Amino acid sequence: MTLHILGGSVLFASAMTLFFSCQNKKEKTDQIVIERISLMPDQPEPYKMTDWFEKAHNFDQYVYNLDLKGEYLPFIWRDDAKRNTPQNTFGIYTAIGDVRQGQKGNKEFHEALCSMGSLLGAGLVGIDKTNQNGSNYVKMVQNYFNSANGWNIMMDNTNPAVATLGGGYGRDWWYDVFPNVLYYGLCDLYPHVSKADSLQHLIAEQFLKADSVLKGNYDYSFFDYSQMKGMTNNVPHQQDAAAGHAYVLLCAYEKFKDERYLKGAKSAMNAFINQKESRFYEVLMPFGALVAARLNAEHGTNYDVTKILNWTFDGCKAEDGRTGWGVIAERWGDRDVHGLQGSITDGGGYAFLMNSFDLAWPLVPMVRYDNRYATAIGKWMLNVTNAARLFYPYEIDDQHQWLPEKKEITKNVIAYEGLRKQDYTYKKESLLGVSPVALGDGPQWAKGQPEVSMFSLYSSAQVGIFGAIVRKTNVEKILQINCNATDFYQRNSYPTYLYYNPYDTIKSVCFYNTKNSKVDLYDALGHDYLSKDSGEEACFEIQAKSAVLVVVLPSGSQIKASDGNYMTGSAVVAFNQKRNK
Repeated sequence: MTLHILGGSVLFASAMTLFFSCQNKKEKTDQIVIERISLMPDQPEPYKMTDWFEKAHNFDQYVYNLDLKGEYLPFIWRDDAKRNTPQNTFGIYTAIGDVRQGQKGNKEFHEALCSMGSLLGAGLVGIDKTNQNGSNYVKMVQNYFNSANGWNIMMDNTNPAVATLGGGYGRDWWYDVFPNVLYYGLCDLYPHVSKADSLQHLIAEQFLKADSVLKGNYDYSFFDYSQMKGMTNNVPHQQDAAAGHAYVLLCAYEKFKDERYLKGAKSAMNAFINQKESRFYEVLMPFGALVAARLNAEHGTNYDVTKILNWTFDGCKAEDGRTGWGVIAERWGDRDVHGLQGSITDGGGYAFLMNSFDLAWPLVPMVRYDNRYATAIGKWMLNVTNAARLFYPYEIDDQHQWLPEKKEITKNVIAYEGLRKQDYTYKKESLLGVSPVALGDGPQWAKGQPEVSMFSLYSSAQVGIFGAIVRKTNVEKILQINCNATDFYQRNSYPTYLYYNPYDTIKSVCFYNTKNSKVDLYDALGHDYLSKDSGEEACFEIQAKSAVLVVVLPSGSQIKASDGNYMTGSAVVAFNQKRNK
């Protein structure tokens, strides 16, 4: 129903506003259950919420300190090889003491996952990495744009040949796609770095051309972007690379407004959604859920978001895929580890910190575009942000970690790479029968690799994703979850926060207004105002085991229906989910 208020008395306008509000109350958004999330506890135990914002700042301050002295220090070095671009760049160790890299290894062997990941995390919590102690680190990562080998996309290494010789990775599709996902996010955070626009354009052209060559068939281990040819090797096929292509192309469309990129995003999504089963490989699968929801909401498509979320959480079950790769929904020993991402089956379960950070990047903003998943994502975020602290050596007791005697070097901002249900890898005698165990794969990567390489810089680098998204509230276990923080290339939206109440009773939660002007709080699920004309603080109630999706509007904003959406001015406050069955 659309109401046109054509002037008239204030009384008439107020009556119409009240009428519309009453109509909205009858249309509370039904929530969709994601079965694996329903297995997770409403209140994970033991509970301790980390200050992720503070941890992201401390990570940046520690890792980007070139003046540190001591064994394995500093963690960062200068790379003056000028590979791909006539400028110096920098490297960060993949893991502490990694013998393959840096001053004692190869100065050209460093990973975009670590460098770009750390810059993205820093930018999300407000650190200016374009001018930090005289260095423009965002400009420096342009060396990862591999022009020398003709691929003309961002890759995980500035020189893949050196990385392979140094014991690094061979061709593995997600390693080639995800650096471009990172770079597009980075460019949105830092939009005025010279040459960035042209690199983004070249990346989009390569991804568009690749999708047109693949013609809906992503059944390959990787893609050669120089030869424009799908390739197979000993790595499982990674059909969810299509989700990565779709995400980059949709971001490119939003940036450049080139309709070819929107068409390419839909083409890649069609290839992705038409798979017969989950082919979740590493991190790209959940980006398909965000792209699907956004295309549905903004461009009238009808992709099955529920299917993608089930593919993500239930994991890959294909025998010729990365079987067992999904989201953990278990209690290990006396600790809830629900919500962490990794292998459900490897040694009984093997979770990874970086993957758990990355899962929140697309799934939290997805709720803006399809709020039928608000309760599910709110419950999952409570679980994953609680469990993620167990990767940090000062947040898990010494009896449950592999290298407590070396933890001081981490300053509790560099975490173990992984968390296992049991010590399946090294079978350390003191850890037999212990669950869970914090450890990492680092010592297996190369001859002479020290045990301290279990502490993973690349795993910890993206902590700013949680740092930007998660805040505590006045009620323990009810989090304020920022749906805008990682919603890149979105210019016409108001601040939106997800709150989930895990209790059996109604709870009153307070919103603290940091703006200089008064605001209205509107619930995009219940289609009703929670508070109007609020100053520094506004409190509202959340029903038991329920969520609210709070949109922060300028005081006095008028909500109207337009093409099925709820609008104020030209901005969408809540998208119409009835079109997206």
